[in-house]
Amino acid sequence: MEVQKYSPALYLAAFIAALGGLLSGYDTGVISGALLYIADEWQVNSYMQGILVSSTLAGAAIGAISNGHLADIFGRKKILIYTAVLFFIGSIFCAVSPNIILLIISRFIIGIAIGVVTFATPLYISEISPEKIRGMLVSLFQLAITLGILFSYLINAGFANIQHGWRFMLLCGILPALILGTGMLFMIDTPRWLVSKGKNEEAARALKKIDPTIDTEAAIRNINGILNKEGEDKNSKFKFEKWMLAPLFLGIGLMFCQQWTGINTIIYYAPTILKLSGFSSNSTAIYATVGIGVVNCLMTFIAIFLSDKAGRKPLLYTGLIGMAICLFILGGAFQFQDILGENLKWIAFSSALFYITFFSFSLGPIILLLVAEIFPLKFRGLGMSISTMSNFLFNFTVTLSFLPLINRLGENCTFYLYGTIAIMCLFYVYFMVPETKGLSLEAIEENWIKHTRPRDF
Repeated sequence: MEVQKYSPALYLAAFIAALGGLLSGYDTGVISGALLYIADEWQVNSYMQGILVSSTLAGAAIGAISNGHLADIFGRKKILIYTAVLFFIGSIFCAVSPNIILLIISRFIIGIAIGVVTFATPLYISEISPEKIRGMLVSLFQLAITLGILFSYLINAGFANIQHGWRFMLLCGILPALILGTGMLFMIDTPRWLVSKGKNEEAARALKKIDPTIDTEAAIRNINGILNKEGEDKNSKFKFEKWMLAPLFLGIGLMFCQQWTGINTIIYYAPTILKLSGFSSNSTAIYATVGIGVVNCLMTFIAIFLSDKAGRKPLLYTGLIGMAICLFILGGAFQFQDILGENLKWIAFSSALFYITFFSFSLGPIILLLVAEIFPLKFRGLGMSISTMSNFLFNFTVTLSFLPLINRLGENCTFYLYGTIAIMCLFYVYFMVPETKGLSLEAIEENWIKHTRPRDF
């Protein structure tokens, strides 16, 4: 992989933007530990706990869909700065909330920021990245998410035995928000967006910062060429074309696969699952969850190093098969808990650990990478925001239904359900998902315009 020719400014811009993933991961994971103490302090029932967790997802869905077109109008950079401000304000409001209602509203604000950053960061990174290392750089976003989740677990453990410690858990998100907002002030906007707005001189400067050896005139001509094939002048109003339905439905389908295989039941409710399996106390369950966070982070490096070599689909195949096996083992462990006795908690912990292992190098980073690659330039911000909104709607339904499903169906049938969906998603990936390894964003768009079947890209 020829990475040495690219400018340090490229890696710096990708790193700063990826901090959005750190914030998303932190605010996603931190509630898993804080929830145990909030429930005890305010005597919150399981229904209100579900609303508290799901309020973030409702905000994320609104944040995603309401800001996609704004990213196409005002640029990717400004949207990321605006998101950092939302994270900062929301974290403070969460920490000082005097009751569960205001905490739910504060988490909703955090959710809006998560929704924006989940499409805006991969969008930004994919548009500044050369195709040879695009998989690696966009996967930095998922790595940052896992680091944020691990950071949240460590913070949870650090404040686990402190009075009102959950307030400090929720407050700590202000630091990465400050770094993201400040850092993005000094970053470039994406050359592709600049060209789409007719800012060719700025785009040429941005391209040179990314790759000093690039032929900027040829690159800009290539981007303009694909805009013309969309049938539009670069300054004209966007018009949706029928062929754009294919990448749009694909983006939504990929997000279904990522969420309805149960990942956020593990991320949000890992301590709760471990307590159900036999871990004795809140703090013990939280400490065990840190191990899951470490594995989640480390295994993401596989995607970073292999997505541009092995390809996207082989990693998805491997991950889905492994996740399905782990979910069926987890369901079986709960079904035969009377026989397993004390061993149940270790089987549950191991199953969750291996499940996260398989997810971390497959559906976690690769789905976000694919969604950042498949949309045409003029529709990319809006298309990614629609896909991201569907992600959080699927996430919302999974998260809100998890505890009721356990109460109604039992732990075993609930995990069997997620395992069955993982098998269905395996066939979906085989038949419906294109391999984008080594293709430029313009080449991917050309395939859609020609109505090429995804399997034949």
